[in-house]
Amino acid sequence: MGHDAFAHHALGNAALMIISALHQHPAQTIAELVGTSSVSRATTYRSLRRLADHGLVQHTGETWALAPRALEGFGIRLPDADNGHTPAQGWANIAEQHGTWGIAAQRKARHTAERAAYQQALDQFAEHRSRAVVIVRDGRQVLVPVPRPDEIPPAWHAPDGRVLDPLTGRPAADWQVATDGRLILITPADQRSYDELAAAHAEALSEWESVA
Repeated sequence: MGHDAFAHHALGNAALMIISALHQHPAQTIAELVGTSSVSRATTYRSLRRLADHGLVQHTGETWALAPRALEGFGIRLPDADNGHTPAQGWANIAEQHGTWGIAAQRKARHTAERAAYQQALDQFAEHRSRAVVIVRDGRQVLVPVPRPDEIPPAWHAPDGRVLDPLTGRPAADWQVATDGRLILITPADQRSYDELAAAHAEALSEWESVA
């Protein structure tokens, strides 16, 4: 299923279902294939035509069967082929003909990057939601300031100051981007403006430095 030859713009996953059905039960009519492959009649016709173009299936009367090496992606030249197509020489050859070679590797790399971005977002969100740490000095509590993990990649910026969730690609309701590109967590318990948040952080940092 993950082979480039069965990508959307190549043979398609329906072709793989039909190949599997013909492998399990050779010599089927189209009506039988609709049931054994769970593919609609129109898609079955279309997929069989694609497979026949590559010499991967052949029909005798109303029944269809796989070519001898169809499971390896090698087709045969059909006696009634008049479309100018040459028999397939392997799955890689089919993918190259349809321009889908390498698409699985690209998809894998994209998913890896998305998972890394999502994990980074989780780490940043966890830092924002961490509980405040205080120490008691001379009878008063002093907030221990933490680094501000509120810089976010430009790719996560959405219109109107919203933040894109890297997993879904949709705006996250709890987050907002300030004009200087920093991330703000919006919660019912804290409705301060960004300037107020920045000022509070600066004040806490100054107090901590004087105590330390």
